[in-house]
Amino acid sequence: MGKVIAKKVIKRKPGYLYYVDGKGNVCEAKMARGGKRKKKKKAVKKKKKAVKKKKKR
Repeated sequence: MGKVIAKKVIKRKPGYLYYVDGKGNVCEAKMARGGKRKKKKKAVKKKKKAVKKKKKR
């Protein structure tokens, strides 16, 4: 495992992956997923079907 040389040198953005490339540069790449908060789904109300009453004779 490597050593931590410096902390908080760059400002991290949500949804990005940070790594050190072969030349020693810090690079960022957008992740295929993540970084966004999921929105809550609204509860879908189902309408009840109207039931026709039978007429009495």
